[in-house]
Amino acid sequence: MDLKNKEYIDKIKSLAKEKKAVIFAHYYTRPEIQECADFIGDSLALAQQATRVDADILVMCGVHFMGETMKILCPEKKVLIPDMNAGCSLADSCKAEDLAAFKAQHPDHMVVSYVNTSAEVKALTDVVVTSSNAKKIVDQLPQDAKIIFGPDHNLGSYINSVTGRNMLLWNGACHVHSRFSLEALLQLKKENPGVEVLAHPECKAPILAQSDVIGSTQALLQHTIQSFAKRFIIATESGILHEMQKACPDKEFIPVPPEVTEGVGCSCNECEYMRMNTLEKLYACLRDEQPEMVVDKEVAEKAVSSIQRMLQMS
Repeated sequence: MDLKNKEYIDKIKSLAKEKKAVIFAHYYTRPEIQECADFIGDSLALAQQATRVDADILVMCGVHFMGETMKILCPEKKVLIPDMNAGCSLADSCKAEDLAAFKAQHPDHMVVSYVNTSAEVKALTDVVVTSSNAKKIVDQLPQDAKIIFGPDHNLGSYINSVTGRNMLLWNGACHVHSRFSLEALLQLKKENPGVEVLAHPECKAPILAQSDVIGSTQALLQHTIQSFAKRFIIATESGILHEMQKACPDKEFIPVPPEVTEGVGCSCNECEYMRMNTLEKLYACLRDEQPEMVVDKEVAEKAVSSIQRMLQMS
């Protein structure tokens, strides 16, 4: 780690202690952001942890919907995010007004929404899920239940395949997980015979078909820690490689690259929204206690029931 980053991290941790603030970071954020965090995790783990900490200020280093979820679950706390413009392509693919219209067309269906959605969409939802608990929650729903699942079509298709359901799927996708190159993955498997492929269920079906282990970011991390294998091919956002390498310094992690776009390729697949969280923004966020996440009270009251139902069923 370079000296400038270390100095920023020290300043941020000191300021957080002074202000009785707790910093949360998603696995997909920059390595230096993860080094600042009190808690690192995926959506479910961070949402649960936020309800348990003793703090005046919660700082969510991730994307907009994660800050909203934290505020909904902790309405009495001040919730900050380093950049209010850090959005999510998946959340953006499902607008509340569009979901409301779709629900009106299918009045006999309940709605199961992936956590990567806005507060307004959660307010229209019966139960929220994450990639780590989607199968468990869907398995608990009545077998004859008619279900709208959104917004991630890839995740919904995967959950249909492992539960035997026929949920009606919203046609949304994560722009990161949808752009992994199947050709590159097949070449990596050829060059590394016998090496396990680990993939997130937001990936397209052809990528999942070539994978040995499919699971949430947390599940993939745990697999690399517990496995006796020394090398892995990873098909999820490359931010997790930092935590994998920290947990398993003697192991090698090979990222699956994205498809080449406009003649330019990259060996890693990053979410530009997660990368909007920087040390400079995190420091300013704590110093100024801005930007602060605010969720409309009526929306929050409707949304919290779908999140709480998820936590109860998890």
